[in-house]
Amino acid sequence: RSAGSCSGTLGLFLWHLKNTGIRQIPCHFVQLCRVANDRLITFQYFNFLKRMYVTQCNKDLSQRAKPKSDSVASPFRELQQLDQEKKVIHKIRPISPVHQPLSETSIRNEVREMKSAAETEDSVTPVRAESKEDRQWKEMKLQLNDLPGILARLSKIKLTALVVSTASAGFAMAPVPFDLTCFLIASLGTGLASCAANSINQFFEVPFDSNMNRTKNRPLVRGQISPLLAVCFAASCGVPGIALLTLGVNPLTGALGAFNIFLYTCCYTPMKRMSIANTWVGAVVGAIPPVMGWTAATGSLDAGALLLGGILYSWQFPHFNALSWGLREDYSRGGYCMMSVTHPGLCRRVALRHCLALIGLSTVAPLLDITTWTFPIISLPINLYISYLGFRFYRDADRSSSRKLFFCSLWHLPLLLLVMFTCKKSFLEKEDKGDLLGESHGRAMEIRLP
Repeated sequence: RSAGSCSGTLGLFLWHLKNTGIRQIPCHFVQLCRVANDRLITFQYFNFLKRMYVTQCNKDLSQRAKPKSDSVASPFRELQQLDQEKKVIHKIRPISPVHQPLSETSIRNEVREMKSAAETEDSVTPVRAESKEDRQWKEMKLQLNDLPGILARLSKIKLTALVVSTASAGFAMAPVPFDLTCFLIASLGTGLASCAANSINQFFEVPFDSNMNRTKNRPLVRGQISPLLAVCFAASCGVPGIALLTLGVNPLTGALGAFNIFLYTCCYTPMKRMSIANTWVGAVVGAIPPVMGWTAATGSLDAGALLLGGILYSWQFPHFNALSWGLREDYSRGGYCMMSVTHPGLCRRVALRHCLALIGLSTVAPLLDITTWTFPIISLPINLYISYLGFRFYRDADRSSSRKLFFCSLWHLPLLLLVMFTCKKSFLEKEDKGDLLGESHGRAMEIRLP
């Protein structure tokens, strides 16, 4: 009886499923119904069959949960609503009793308060309007009063002054009589060439300078002048500068000035984002101005010019490496490939190496008959001091030691050049020495003659 009752219930269940429109019945469910006489189908087994049916017939069933939209108000709409709404705070005075009539003075005070409130309301609205206009982009208008300062920052006037001073030192160290007119023309031409090179450098580095805190306020980055004006200013400085050096001084000095502009703008500037070799190329750029001063005075490239260039070449490594050590984050943001960023150990070693090289170069000066032997003796303490700070920078590798080395380099170079100038051999001494050598050579020739 139990098997018959179970088969009857199955028949009723199948008839109900067919009437509801469900035609796709799983094969396992049909097979299990056929063997119903052999097995006892329990309630748990019916639940299992129901789950099998749902999973096989509704394979594309998926739950799509639509997130609830949060009503987030835009900050700009809030600012507009605040600008539209005029909130005026009035001071509420206590209400006087009914039996006490209002005096004329109280009425006048209330009228004054209402007028002052209206005036403050009128004065608040234009301030808000101005602040809203300040948030928008504006075209910066160039004023003629600001133009000299902008062009001075475009040409890096402090760096240009350093270049002119080193060129003047090279002119003063030359073993020839001092010519004031040639000195002024050479200084002016060198300064104009430096202004042109610095302006072109800033023109090329606008997208990179905008990422650095040290250079983000430069005129081209802030849009104070147009790139066309910067290029025109560079051309108006470079062409007359090279012409003055070539025609007013000598062609050798003009060629060195033109080569230095090319080396700084076309080699050093792009190499700053490619290789750490840019530091050595930049040191050559800084070593050429004293050579230009020497050639402007003598008209030739002698050993003394190379010695002055070597001193400037070695001095730039402790100076720049110490400076770049404190600006590593800035150089990383700007995308520049500097020794302090990519090779910090090499940066410190090179700085110490060239600090020690200054001692050797100072010793070579009297050997080349440029200075007396008092120069290496007097310059030894300052050279030892900068070497000590270079060793501290190499050992500690921190901001404190790099700052001390950098600030020492600022006064070390002018002091070293000043000591070198005071210990310079005078032109008369060299002339007398040359005459003595000529006379002794003539006497030797006379003795040899029969």
